[in-house]
Amino acid sequence: MAVAMVTAAAEETPTIDEPVYVGTAAVYLREHSLAYNPEHPPLGKLLIAAGVAAAHPRFDPSFTGDQGRLGRHLLYESGNDPWRLMLWARLPVIVLTLLFGLVAFAFARDLAGPAGGLVALALYAFSPDLIAHGSLATLDVPAAGFALTAAWLLWRARRRPARWLPAAGAALGAAVATKMSTLPAIPVVLALAGAAVWSARRPAGRAARRRTLAVGAGWAAVVAAVAVAVVWAVYLVVDPRLRWTSREPVPAVSGLRGTLTGLLPLPAAYRDGMRIQFGLEGLPWQGYLFGHVYTGARWYYLPAALAVKTPLGMLALWAAGAAVLLVVRRLRPAAPYVLAPPAVLLASAMQSSRDFGTRYALFLPMFLAVAAAGVLTVRRGRRPARVPAAACALAACAALSSLRTFPYYLPYANEAFGGPARTHLLLHDSNVDWGQDLGRLADRLRTRYPGERVWLVYKGSGVPSYYGIRAADPRAADPGRVHGLLVVSDSAAAKAKGRLAELLRGSRPVDEVGHSITLYRR
Repeated sequence: MAVAMVTAAAEETPTIDEPVYVGTAAVYLREHSLAYNPEHPPLGKLLIAAGVAAAHPRFDPSFTGDQGRLGRHLLYESGNDPWRLMLWARLPVIVLTLLFGLVAFAFARDLAGPAGGLVALALYAFSPDLIAHGSLATLDVPAAGFALTAAWLLWRARRRPARWLPAAGAALGAAVATKMSTLPAIPVVLALAGAAVWSARRPAGRAARRRTLAVGAGWAAVVAAVAVAVVWAVYLVVDPRLRWTSREPVPAVSGLRGTLTGLLPLPAAYRDGMRIQFGLEGLPWQGYLFGHVYTGARWYYLPAALAVKTPLGMLALWAAGAAVLLVVRRLRPAAPYVLAPPAVLLASAMQSSRDFGTRYALFLPMFLAVAAAGVLTVRRGRRPARVPAAACALAACAALSSLRTFPYYLPYANEAFGGPARTHLLLHDSNVDWGQDLGRLADRLRTRYPGERVWLVYKGSGVPSYYGIRAADPRAADPGRVHGLLVVSDSAAAKAKGRLAELLRGSRPVDEVGHSITLYRR
C-alpha cells in the first residue's frame, strides 16, 4: 500500500481540491490566518502543512485572491516546483493512511483474533479507494480514519472506560476538526460511550441500572467535552487570537439547521464554515451516473458508485462480515460499534446534493474491512466452518483486482463493470478524472505526438503550459478550424454539450492517458 501510494503521489499532478488545501496550509504556516477555506476545519490542512513546511516553499504574502487562485499562485506562480511541493504535502496523509490501517488491524484482532486482523488489514491495504485518496493531500481519508479510531477506542472502553473513553473523545474531536461531514457521528459515539460503560459495569438491580445510566451519561458528557476541546485547540493552533473574517460571503441559514448551527459550542469560524456548507448544498450541482447526466442528487448514487469501484471479493466479504456481526451471538455486541457509525455517516452522505464520488464514503472500506474479519469466527457445531479458505480466496481476488489497476487507482472499476478503462462511461469527477494525469498527458504528447496541433479541454487545477503542453481551447474556436488532436478530460466529455459535444461527434478516439483523459483525432 505504501509503495502504491508513494508512486501515485510522485506521478500525479494536483487534483481539483488539493491546491486549495495546500495553499491554505501555507497560509496557516506563514500568516496564522483562518481566512481561507473556512468550509473545512483546519486539522487535515495542519497535517498537510507538516509536509508543506518540510518543502520550504516560497510564499507571496502580498497575494489577495480567493482560495481557488491561492493554490495555483503558490504552485505555479511563486517560483516553486509543484512536483516537489505536492509530494511533500501528500506524505503526511500517506503516513496517516498507513497508521489507520494498523487501527483497522487492531480493531479486527480484538474481535476475531490475529487471523481476522490480517484479513481486515489485507482488505484495507488493497482498497483502491483508500490507496487513491490516501495518496492525495485531501481531507477524506483523515476524517474517516479518525472516526474509525473513535469506534475502536469505544469498543476497548467496554472493559476499561476511564482509560479509553477520553481517547475516544479526542479521536471524535479530530474527525470533527477535519471534516464537518463527520458531525452526524457524534450522537452515535455518545450513545456508544454510554453503552461501553453499561457493558463494563453490567448492573444487576434496578438501583444499579439507574446509577450506571447516570455514570454512562456522565462519561458521554466527558467524551463530548474532550471532542469540543480538540476542535477549539485545532483552531487555536492556527491562530491563538482566533481572528476571523471570511473572504467569501457567508450565507444566512434559517430554520432548524440555522438554530442548531448557532448553538454549537464551537468557534465562530467553524459555525460560519457550516453555513457555507449548507449554502453549497443548496446549489444545483450536476451528477453523472451510468452514462446519464442529471441535475440535483440521486439518493442511490453512493451505493451504486461503491458497487462499481469496490473489488468483487471485497464486496462479498463486506456483506458476509456485516451479516455475521448481526447473526452470530458472540459477535453481536460488536455490531453497533462496527456498523452503526458508517451506517449513520452513509445515510447522511446519501442526502448530499453533490454526487461527486465515493470519496464521501471512505469510512465504508475502513469499517467494513473490520466487519469482514468476523467471517473467520463462524463455527459449525464445535468445529470451525470451512470459511477461512473461502475468506482468504476472496481477499486474494480483491488484492489481485487492486494490483491490476496499478498505478491508476482513481479510475478503478471492478471486473463486473469492465475495469478502469470503462469507468468514465459510468461515473465522473473524483471517481475517474480529477485532473491527476496532466503530467502523464504531457509525456504522451511529447513521445507519441511531437509537433502536432493540440486542442485541450482539461478538467483540473494544474496549469498545462507548466508541463510543456501548448494547446488551445476548441470551444473558443470555429469548429471548422479544429483539426488535429482533440484532448478531453473524461469528466468533461461525460457532460459535454453544445460546441464540445459537436466536436466530439466529429472525432474518433485514438488514445487515452491514465484512463482519465481521451485523445481524439479530428
